Amino acid sequence: MWKVIYIAPTQERAEKMKKLLGDNGFLCQLKAVGTRRNGKAASVEISVPVSEAEEAYEVLAEHGFHA
Repeated sequence: MWKVIYIAPTQERAEKMKKLLGDNGFLCQLKAVGTRRNGKAASVEISVPVSEAEEAYEVLAEHGFHA
């Protein structure tokens, strides 16, 4: 089961966060949500397995990604 830990405002930011999480050993998936603008999703959900959610969120917070 997956848990959304962050909603990034752009695909580019979501990709940076996915790389950061992956570099720290977390499984991660992205899902575009919201209305599309210029062919791109308005927002992107970043999800990790439920068992890793708290630790993954802490890694994001340590690197300046705050909700």
